[in-house]
Amino acid sequence: MKSWVKILIGLVIIAIIGAFLGYKFMYNKPHPNYENLEADFRIGAMELYNGFKTDPAAASQKYNGKIIEISGVMSNVEVVDSLTVAVFAFEEGMFGKEGIRVTMLPKFNDDLKNYPKNENIILKGFCSGYNDTDVILEKGSVVK
Repeated sequence: MKSWVKILIGLVIIAIIGAFLGYKFMYNKPHPNYENLEADFRIGAMELYNGFKTDPAAASQKYNGKIIEISGVMSNVEVVDSLTVAVFAFEEGMFGKEGIRVTMLPKFNDDLKNYPKNENIILKGFCSGYNDTDVILEKGSVVK
């Protein structure tokens, strides 16, 4: 057998092993349990919103990709299919109410729907950014 065929077979074997290891350790990696993660920041909802509204770049650098625990009075709860979103509205904008939107983990949907209006609530979620109208938190949970 020629040496270039041996090299080609060796490269194919290395590629197959690399693909298997990539799948096993990267793709198949367990997801974090957002409900049990410790919050990186504890902040009032209005304070978080104002931080993003006044200086989006600095707030994004500080909060994006972090677990944030916010407290405040929820304006309303939006239900779309299986998603439940807690809304903290602070301003009326061109496209409706602006503020903070927290997409909840399915486990907390009923807790949020039945939460008494005009009472302070503490929610925790993963900050994924600011879209010029709302601060977006995902994987939300109710902090007891």
